[in-house]
Amino acid sequence: MVFKPENQEESALDWLKWLVSIALLLAGLIGNYYYSEVSLLVRTLAWFGVLAVSGFVASRTRKGKWVLEFFRDSRAELRKVVWPTREETIQTTLVVAAMVIVLSLILWGMDGILVWLIGWLTGQRG
Repeated sequence: MVFKPENQEESALDWLKWLVSIALLLAGLIGNYYYSEVSLLVRTLAWFGVLAVSGFVASRTRKGKWVLEFFRDSRAELRKVVWPTREETIQTTLVVAAMVIVLSLILWGMDGILVWLIGWLTGQRG
C-alpha cells in the first residue's frame, strides 16, 4: 500500500516540518562542537532541549502522529499482558536449568561414547 497524503498542501507542510526538525538536530550538533569548552552538563541539557523541540516538530507531521499513536496502542496492549508471578518465574527458571543440566550430561555422555568408539575403530586408544 502506497502512503498518499490527503492533499499536496499538507504534504509540503510535512516536508517543511521534517526539514525544520532535521535543521534543529544539525544546529544542536554544530552547537555542541562549537561550544565544546562549555561544561558537559550544560551541553547535555541543551541537547535534551534540542531533541525535545525537534521531536515535537516531527510529531506534528502525519508520520509523526502515526508513530505516537503506535506507541499509545503498544502501551495499551502492554497493560493487557498477564505477567507471571514470582513463584511461576522461579519454577520455570528451575525447570529450564534442570533441562539444561540433563541435556548437557546426555551430550557429554554421547561425546565420550563417540570418542571411545572412533578411537576403537581407528586403533588409537588413549
